[in-house]
Amino acid sequence: MAIEAKAIADHPLDPLTGEEITAAREIIENERELDPENRYVKIVLDEPNKTEIREYEAENSSVDRQAFIIIRDRNEKATYEAVVSIDQEEVVSWEEISGAQPSVTLAEFDECEETVKDNPEWQEAASKRGVENFDLAMVDPWSVGHHLVPDDVDRNRRLAHAMSWIRTSEEDNGYARPLDGLHAWVDLDEMEVVKVLDRGTKIDDVVGELEDRKYREEDRDLRTDLKPYNVDQPEGPSWEIEGRKIEWQKWHIRVGWTQREGLVLHNIGYEDDGEVRKVIHRASAAEMNVPYGDPDPNHNWKNAGDIGEYNIGRLANPLTEGCDCLGYMHYFDAVMNDTNGEVNVLPNAICVHEEDHGTLWKHTNWRTENTEVRRKRRLVISFVATVGNYDYEFNWYFYQDGSVEPEVRLTGINSNGLVGPDEDRSPGYYEMMAPNVKGMVHQHFFNFRLDMDIDGEENVLYRRQNQPIPKGPGEQQEIEWDGQGNTTGPNPSGAAFYADKTQLKTEQEAQDLIDSLKGRYWQIENPNKTNSLDQPVGYKLAPGENVQAAAQEESSVMKRAGYIKYHLWGTPYRDDERYPAGNYPNQSPGEEGLPKWTEQDRSLDGEDIVLWYSLGVNHVDRPEDWPVLPSHHASFKLEPVNFFDENPSIDVPPEHAIKDIHERREQKYSNPDDVAADDD
Repeated sequence: MAIEAKAIADHPLDPLTGEEITAAREIIENERELDPENRYVKIVLDEPNKTEIREYEAENSSVDRQAFIIIRDRNEKATYEAVVSIDQEEVVSWEEISGAQPSVTLAEFDECEETVKDNPEWQEAASKRGVENFDLAMVDPWSVGHHLVPDDVDRNRRLAHAMSWIRTSEEDNGYARPLDGLHAWVDLDEMEVVKVLDRGTKIDDVVGELEDRKYREEDRDLRTDLKPYNVDQPEGPSWEIEGRKIEWQKWHIRVGWTQREGLVLHNIGYEDDGEVRKVIHRASAAEMNVPYGDPDPNHNWKNAGDIGEYNIGRLANPLTEGCDCLGYMHYFDAVMNDTNGEVNVLPNAICVHEEDHGTLWKHTNWRTENTEVRRKRRLVISFVATVGNYDYEFNWYFYQDGSVEPEVRLTGINSNGLVGPDEDRSPGYYEMMAPNVKGMVHQHFFNFRLDMDIDGEENVLYRRQNQPIPKGPGEQQEIEWDGQGNTTGPNPSGAAFYADKTQLKTEQEAQDLIDSLKGRYWQIENPNKTNSLDQPVGYKLAPGENVQAAAQEESSVMKRAGYIKYHLWGTPYRDDERYPAGNYPNQSPGEEGLPKWTEQDRSLDGEDIVLWYSLGVNHVDRPEDWPVLPSHHASFKLEPVNFFDENPSIDVPPEHAIKDIHERREQKYSNPDDVAADDD
């Protein structure tokens, strides 16, 4: 089912409705004379700060609904930010942001492609590569970065770096035929080609010499031995959804959305003995970066920031029942604006469903031959976005044991280039995926912003890792302790080790890398709240797959996406610190965001801590990734540590008892309202 836009939101953190987007545009146009050529880059909720949300939740106080607007004035070549009060029907603020280039819009995507294909110089270069029908060309506007813009191109213009491919028909996989060596730089304000660079062809006839690599259902011989697999929930799901609030298996979650980040989750808490205990105030994937490692000048500049430079929420897919999700599904639409400021509704942008995920817990008593086993079920909240050739699925998994797993699945089609018949094809900077077609080694980095509130806002952060102790003489049998939980004495067996716990008290101390050999993870605690064992309540961030950034310190990549230098960052909460590469990474020289903020080395001792986790994926291409790569899964987990007094999933019933429990309840109560009252 889809959620329709309503005139009034249910909660101050709910995204703007269609009516509110229209109202915000009308308010600003009534107060300011705007050129009709202006582009509305975004009209989104100006999210209330935490103080306002606390007051709202405690006292049900009113919160002014405000819209945050970014406008690109194409004639003045200027970027403006505005805040509009929808309730008061007035412009609260209007400011020019000097030198800022907002993210590339969908309209600019489309117009850039047509502008390049109409350019005579580009057409001449494409003709050399066997292109006869320019309408069949595909042109993707890549972000230009900053340092690798050609010297004769004014980098102060609003630019895109256009790359081209050619199809043989409308439905053909054009990415199989890159027009390698052909580059175009486009001014997106003027919508004109400012430079075409032809580095020459590597094979004589691109259209004629490259193989078809079709992937559509009707173009492939499909295997015939797969039987139907149906997920059936005849009694419906186990959740309750009211507006944008989800309650599922003791989890309480509010679903949000921004054009920049896509899916945002608010007010994540877990119900424990009748109390909803806060875990995370706000969670999202806040930035991405995809640096390429091939020194080939046709590709060495590639360094896309897909969230900050493109607004990944604007690139989301409408999800398809029965394939993107299985079982009983609930959908949320994404209500956004187009560049004219009109309402644009993306149906089924967010999918909510349940999944079976194997064993939750089990024990067999071999003496009595009694076995207790529980199936693990998880709630999935997801969206999928297509950024040119790549497709990214973002899943947030919630488990019955109190853990949370943010996951990214990478699929789609690799960015590629051509290899000439006489070129050295030894592995390294690239791998061959098909005859004459290479895939360049690259990395994907996703930075997750986690505004943690572990039973409140006064938290502390620790690094935990294995610490072996020196082996001592055989006659000494006892390990000595220093009174602070650390061992100082001998280790006669050589087997002793402990889980070291080091507090990270400042931002600089919290800049950390994974170390799986030491079992490193990070633990955030509330020192003012304890469990029944008098231990501070907490959660740990446990890394999964990850990789260190391969770019050099002085590179454009590290200047513009400095957050990828470390896997973990910690900062004290600030309203205006939302994006790890800065507010306007498009064409920025860099050194904004996390690297700049953390130079202050602010305290993290008893503070409202925000964790930033950079999840990295290394991609060395292979033929098995072609023509569409199998989805690659990368994730990390947030798991409770001393947050509960025992396994919180110990009360999950076995599968055979679920039906019996519901039947007994139905027999006990004839009125559904009585069932609900009994649950309370």
